Amino acid sequence: GLEEVLCEEMQALGFEHVEKGRAGCAFETDWAGILRANLYSRLATRILVQVAHGLVLKEDDIYELAYDAPWERWFGAEHSLRVDTSAIQSPMKSLMFCNLKAKDGICDRLRDREGERPSIDTVRPDARVHLFLTRDSGTLYLDTSGESLFKRGWRLDKGEAPLRENLAAGILALSGWDPSLPLLDPFCGSGTILIEAAWIAQGVPPGISRPFGFERLRNADARQWTALKEDALSRIAPELETPLYGCDLDPHALEAARENMQRANLAPDSIQFARANALDLQPPTNAGWLVTNPPYGERMDQQDDGFWRDWSACLKQQFAGWQVHVISSDLELPGKLRLKARRRTPLYNGALDCRLFSFEMVAESYRKP
Repeated sequence: GLEEVLCEEMQALGFEHVEKGRAGCAFETDWAGILRANLYSRLATRILVQVAHGLVLKEDDIYELAYDAPWERWFGAEHSLRVDTSAIQSPMKSLMFCNLKAKDGICDRLRDREGERPSIDTVRPDARVHLFLTRDSGTLYLDTSGESLFKRGWRLDKGEAPLRENLAAGILALSGWDPSLPLLDPFCGSGTILIEAAWIAQGVPPGISRPFGFERLRNADARQWTALKEDALSRIAPELETPLYGCDLDPHALEAARENMQRANLAPDSIQFARANALDLQPPTNAGWLVTNPPYGERMDQQDDGFWRDWSACLKQQFAGWQVHVISSDLELPGKLRLKARRRTPLYNGALDCRLFSFEMVAESYRKP
């Protein structure tokens, strides 16, 4: 569901030939651009470099494709390796066997050229390769990110039902939130949406505090990477001026949110967290953006619709002039809120099929006489 905004982000970062694909996008750049994409992308999960692509009709074709690719440019026997395989409409009977064929092709090439095979490490490998199969083709990618990019390095306490950081950033992008305008999350949990918003508003690159897979490869240039990070650090605004507000009923969640904010190197007053009930909340400003991930699905023990009616009444009476954006796996939510959604954007929160519902609280429609 984030493909469109991911393309826009890549274009804004200055990358060329950006094309939307299924669950991602493609673009062209040099190696310095790969480092930049890893450092600056708030929405991507991984930055993969296409190394080989070809016709694959049988398992042996996978071996040939892997053997013919120039892996020695990036890693060798001194590195550990992991290979992952995924497929769409592939006729192959066993993806595990396909994975083995790709692994053998890579390792045999390196042994033939350098006299030794890399070791396999599925937990913390130096080099990761992804094989993607379709009905008649195979593509091999070198993973330059290492751990998924949504892991920014600041979140220890994930709360009860956390949003991934890149999904939180994607929701903010889809909502059209202007980073200079007030933002409120009335079900803030451990603070993911608001901390992402703070980093956006202050210009903190999402990859500034974490390690990357490309740092362990043969062509890693530590000086180039250090210079890129120093330039990024010099562009961070010294202070956060955007009004950001978070509320939750659970004091433990708020404590976790404050700790996460501290680990994200934000000033203690960057986000105003308070214990409050969303059902009788007063807006902190006259207008702004309300973006939230309220309790739903497994977090709601068959809660009756009264909860949503009460929250809807609060929104209608108190939040006229606000833009409201709610992610939920309850596809009937607008009906329960008795609000007409201006937009419904399909998104996945982990395995949960969700929608981002967008509402405009119009003063004339809801204010009590």
